[in-house]
Amino acid sequence: MTAPAASRRPGGVKVVAYLALVLYAAVSLYPFLWMASGAFKDRIEILAGGHLIPARPTWDTLLQTWSRLHFLDYFLNSIKVTGLTVLGVLAIYSLASYAFAVLDFPGRRFLFWFFVALLFVPGITVLLPVVILEDKLGILGTHLGLVLPFVNGMAPLTVLMLTNAFRSVPGELRDAARVDGAGEARIFWRVYLPLSRPTLITVGVLTAVPTWNEYVLTRVSLNDDARYTLPLALENLASGNVPEYNEIMAGSLIIVVPVILLFLALQRYFVAGLAGAVKD
Repeated sequence: MTAPAASRRPGGVKVVAYLALVLYAAVSLYPFLWMASGAFKDRIEILAGGHLIPARPTWDTLLQTWSRLHFLDYFLNSIKVTGLTVLGVLAIYSLASYAFAVLDFPGRRFLFWFFVALLFVPGITVLLPVVILEDKLGILGTHLGLVLPFVNGMAPLTVLMLTNAFRSVPGELRDAARVDGAGEARIFWRVYLPLSRPTLITVGVLTAVPTWNEYVLTRVSLNDDARYTLPLALENLASGNVPEYNEIMAGSLIIVVPVILLFLALQRYFVAGLAGAVKD
């Protein structure tokens, strides 16, 4: 009698785990659904509360928020900052990770673990030194003054992931390329980068999302409205004398949708990239 009971126990645990995950997903999605719902409500309906599903759904709130508040300009600024940050991270730290994974040079192990140790340094602790340094360099208040700290901040995680991904590439492929007369640059470009594409895409996504949503450094650095990114545009929207909550939700939806689309487009590489990056 004990054997059937024991065999049923794992199934019961799995059901409980699934129910807990479903409950967690529902709790997490509920605020997002309210935000998406409010973006399709007018001012009267949003103030009245009501149901999650709009009684009179309208596109006017989204269109007015996009055009009246010049969201296109802020959107292009966010695209510029995020795109340059992703390119900088992939270009710089893929080369550094290749050196850590493949090349032999003095201090390699120490430098690698130094980069990894920076994962445990809170970014807010270096905010003031970064601002002072940028002011002395004359780049405070510019998009370059955002991109450089963002690229620097992604160094620990990127080096850890890409170094492990490059280490998983069979050494025989590098040896064969060397026999064929390929140099290090060609081996890196033609062998290691293509085989590590899932990890590169994962790093790109993990870089793009926090850069797109970054507020603290952006708020401290930028004073010119023409250079604002979307989070600052949303702040201006919410700081009016009479906040229009349906417009705030519409602006929030405008900011969130590109991130969701990016993840959905690249999700098949995401899991593979994470799996390759955590190998010893």
